[in-house]
Amino acid sequence: MARPVEFVYEDVLSNATEQFWREGFEASSVQKLLDVTGINRGTLYNSFGDKDTFFKTCLEYYNQTVNADLEASLNDESLSAWESVEKYFQVSVLGLTNKKRSLGCLFVNSFCESINYNKDIQKLVKGYYNNIRKAFLKRMKEAEKAGQLNKDVSAELATDALMNLLSGLRVHSREGKPGKQLAAITDLTIKSLR
Repeated sequence: MARPVEFVYEDVLSNATEQFWREGFEASSVQKLLDVTGINRGTLYNSFGDKDTFFKTCLEYYNQTVNADLEASLNDESLSAWESVEKYFQVSVLGLTNKKRSLGCLFVNSFCESINYNKDIQKLVKGYYNNIRKAFLKRMKEAEKAGQLNKDVSAELATDALMNLLSGLRVHSREGKPGKQLAAITDLTIKSLR
């Protein structure tokens, strides 16, 4: 009788998420996923489903980190609007190790990759990314109401600028821009909005 395959669920998800994050959905073949997770094909399909389903599970796993960053910054009511924005960029991009930062963002990477073939995945990624936008918008409305937003900039426009900054930082991170340069870009953008 075959012995059931034992694995640590969290480790499998972490390793598979990093594989998708590093190389993208298309380049992450089932064999590469098996290699990085140490599980066999039967276990993959029985425990996680097909590659699309596994990717969705990894996106949700990654989103837990994104939500933790939001809770520690933009959703932290003890911080002022601008303190929360500055902290968000620190915890989500600037404060990461060079290795982690060089991966960019799984959501941004997925947008840049051709996920358009799969409308379910596209919708999922957009939904996760929209949660970040909602948190920025709430804080920019707060800054606007308090008179702490550049008078020529609406809360909506400031939110779009911050989302653009976030995506740009993620792409620049992947191409190896130093953290000091990313911090300078962040400071300049925030100063222009205040």
